[in-house]
Amino acid sequence: MRCSVHEKAYAKINLHLRVLPPRGDGFHDIESIFQKVPLFDELLIEMAEKDYGCQVSCTDFQLPVINTITTAYNHFCALTGFDKGVHVTLCKRIPSGAGMGGGSSDAASMLHGLQKLAGIQLSDAELHSLAAKIGSDVFFFLSASESAAVVTGRGENVRYILPRRDLNYVLVKPEVSSSTKEAYNLVDSWKIQDKTCFPQISALECMYNQRASAWNFSNSFTDPLANQYPEIASALNDVRSCAPDFADMTGSGSVVFGVFEDRNAAENAFTQLNRKWEKCHLLPSF
Repeated sequence: MRCSVHEKAYAKINLHLRVLPPRGDGFHDIESIFQKVPLFDELLIEMAEKDYGCQVSCTDFQLPVINTITTAYNHFCALTGFDKGVHVTLCKRIPSGAGMGGGSSDAASMLHGLQKLAGIQLSDAELHSLAAKIGSDVFFFLSASESAAVVTGRGENVRYILPRRDLNYVLVKPEVSSSTKEAYNLVDSWKIQDKTCFPQISALECMYNQRASAWNFSNSFTDPLANQYPEIASALNDVRSCAPDFADMTGSGSVVFGVFEDRNAAENAFTQLNRKWEKCHLLPSF
């Protein structure tokens, strides 16, 4: 049994995200392309001297007492019988309320770290059962080695695909956040007037492998969230003014991104956007 483990939790962007009508259980099915990007949180998970459950410390971000890391710990213990206390030091780099899956990625990394710490190897089925209890995006992050996938269902159906290595991403985080619940409510209300033509699920992987300038991807959240929050609309307009090959918002917001096949164009866009937007990132392919 190890005394400590160190895990990286990578962020994702949704290159495409279609939200389908609500199901009978209140969840929504989605059709999406998930893409990891090299922006990550770090977790140092250490055995505690006393068995006091899971304590999380984060100097640069105020976490709620009950969070995805503590939730992952509690479900892991319930499944495996692990009863040792742990202390987690979280270095938070993925912005919160951004649509980049930070909390879900942290939870998946916590599950990986706990297995190493406890000397327990869970099956894929057991990991999926835990992911279902924590959050829909956790399923995608369960694989540490895969970085792109077509994701369907409420997030539990993950088909990993060969990732693109030739793309550059410029991300802008406006000073606004929306809860997932609020975002889905806005989408459900917006659908009355939504005329977006989404590509078929069967065409997503093929389209992903085309030139980014030819992508017909879309995000069901973009229009209702940009309408609700002018800062998102402004950030997206600014990104589009830099002539990316493709641009949209990720997840339920509020981060917007531009995709550039040319590195110099991406660097120029970052320089321009960074003059106005405090939270801006230039990221290569993962």
